[in-house]
Amino acid sequence: MSKKTVNVISLGCSKNLIDAERLMRMLDNVGCETFFEQSAESRPDIVIINTCGFIGDAKEESINTILEWVEAKREGYVQEIFVMGCLSQRYRAELPKEIEEVDKWFGKTDWPDIVREITLKNPSGEKYDRIVTTPPHHAYLKIAEGCNRFCAFCAIPLITGRFRSRPIEEIVGEVKMLVSRGVKEFNVIAQELTGYGIDLYGKRRIADLVEAIAETEGVRWIRLHYAYPADFPLELLDVMARHKNVCRYLDIALQHISDNVLSNMRRHITGKETRELLKTIREKVPGIHIRTTLMVGFPGEGDKEFDELIDFVKEQKFERLGAFAYCEEEDTSAARNFRDEIPPEVKQKRLDKLMAVQEEISLEIQEAKIGRIFRVIVDREDDEFYYGRTEFDSPEVDPEVLITKDIPLTPGQFYDVEITGAYPFELTGRVATNS
Repeated sequence: MSKKTVNVISLGCSKNLIDAERLMRMLDNVGCETFFEQSAESRPDIVIINTCGFIGDAKEESINTILEWVEAKREGYVQEIFVMGCLSQRYRAELPKEIEEVDKWFGKTDWPDIVREITLKNPSGEKYDRIVTTPPHHAYLKIAEGCNRFCAFCAIPLITGRFRSRPIEEIVGEVKMLVSRGVKEFNVIAQELTGYGIDLYGKRRIADLVEAIAETEGVRWIRLHYAYPADFPLELLDVMARHKNVCRYLDIALQHISDNVLSNMRRHITGKETRELLKTIREKVPGIHIRTTLMVGFPGEGDKEFDELIDFVKEQKFERLGAFAYCEEEDTSAARNFRDEIPPEVKQKRLDKLMAVQEEISLEIQEAKIGRIFRVIVDREDDEFYYGRTEFDSPEVDPEVLITKDIPLTPGQFYDVEITGAYPFELTGRVATNS
């Protein structure tokens, strides 16, 4: 009897990607042949779509992907469609009535049920084992599920539930396993990284966890994602400064600087406290690159509050910045308590202005690197360049370094690269003679 072929498609964030990778390993362990994000032309027996339900655009992408595979099923390219993930978790009652062609709907972490449905077998192996779908030298490392913050605009806690940390020993075991398979770079992720441990140990232990990972043999880079500014554990900064393999990089979503807007957002921090925290971070970890996310158009943001946000960005000169316009999510505190009365065109205008300001700042920061030498890991190549990243650049979201092909380089290896040119969102360089 031939193996069942299963095509797994993962949408949304890197936390979703890890869920897909774990499911793929479970299916592989019980005899399925799994593929990652193959087209319908591969004619799998089953397609599993891991959906995102965070904001409107993500929901739309998930629905469109499901409908594309419904059409592929009608045309005979796939036998069964399974849907899992955040969108499925959130709208478990409604979706089956709307899209009847889907064979089975599952929640976000119903991986054992999916395995049993496909194979009539129970999953086996380590629960944190997975098939890494990123380039083999780097991987995402999820240390917790859920969130306790309940920011006014965010539906994530409604989907994923309360914050749940994984034990330090289990995470370190996963790191050791991945190192044995060639992973050198770990991008540590959680919905709220800095809350790690409070549920398991009664206190925040993100610093202890990062130290344990940093001391694991074979770990070359550790990068931290999705810190929360309120109640920030300052001892983490000491660990970052002490260990060379902890990248001088912190992803910390600030959302806004206006006290009025921050209060409406239920962010539990003031503009003054935000500035003090940023000052402390930069003092304790010299040279750090801070990535943040900001939101425009939230209820209560008038011209005065938006101008304050623009001034804040000009003042702080964030090395990495993303932004988006507020989109009302049903069942959130903001949807219940505020009217979404800022017109879409005003939100877009503010977003465009904010990103134009950031582009100028980014170019200034990038140009300051010309002539300097940075350690770079090479991810891939094409006919013209090798593409790599510095410690300040997370995969997929941050700038790349385009390295001239003067000498052959090997993806997954580190090289000293001299920066020769700069653009707002990428650098050019050549391998330094002493590399």
